[in-house]
Amino acid sequence: MFLQNKQTGVLVEVEDTVALINPATEKIVGRVQSGEEEQDPEEVSKQELIFPSGEALPRCWVDAEYQASL
Repeated sequence: MFLQNKQTGVLVEVEDTVALINPATEKIVGRVQSGEEEQDPEEVSKQELIFPSGEALPRCWVDAEYQASL
């Protein structure tokens, strides 16, 4: 799955989708897509990521307390 960095617009390939949808996890491991060579995996904060379409990540993926405020 690919997501996009809000600041730079660079695509990030998500290595672990389970960590992505876990609201208790603040960072995910992904590969920044820059250049032609595959980059090494690095931690990326979920707060910095959006879908390539420009949509924010679902609140239930980033906020462990989301049900308490409903």
